[in-house]
Amino acid sequence: MNWTSTLFEVIDMRSFSNLWFWIGLAVIWSSVNHYVLGAPYDMITRARRYGGKAQEDLEALVRINADRLLHIGQVSGIILLGFLAFVLTSLTILGFWYGVEFAQALLLLALPLSLVGGLSLSAARRIAAERPAGDDLHRHLGRHRLKTQVIGMVSIFVTAMFGMYQNLAVSPGF
Repeated sequence: MNWTSTLFEVIDMRSFSNLWFWIGLAVIWSSVNHYVLGAPYDMITRARRYGGKAQEDLEALVRINADRLLHIGQVSGIILLGFLAFVLTSLTILGFWYGVEFAQALLLLALPLSLVGGLSLSAARRIAAERPAGDDLHRHLGRHRLKTQVIGMVSIFVTAMFGMYQNLAVSPGF
């Protein structure tokens, strides 16, 4: 017995029937929805309720993260976009042309996350240009979180439907 067959016995590469895939999917979308432009949602609600020092901290953190995202986009944005396009295209070809279920699962994770990344970059650009404070900043972050949640809900729904179809398609008698 070689190490690859042992590895594939221990780790089920049929992703949609693997409990760890679904746990990972839930954890990823939970984390993405908890951090709005790098600011934890509890920090946003605390700043909205109490203001003062909590609001100053939120504004500083959002400004730092927005500037960081914009700097990364300016310095290596084209290279990252090319690499992302290569990875997504490769996963699409492997997953749907060659039928590799692991690539399908990764694509169903990576594609919506790349949409959220683009949305975050757009929100960072808008926040850096307008420099909102107080309620304006809360509105910007709230809209960004809502859009991220909608993308997450659609992504989880599509992944669940496709995963159920895949599991039924490989079962005997379907």
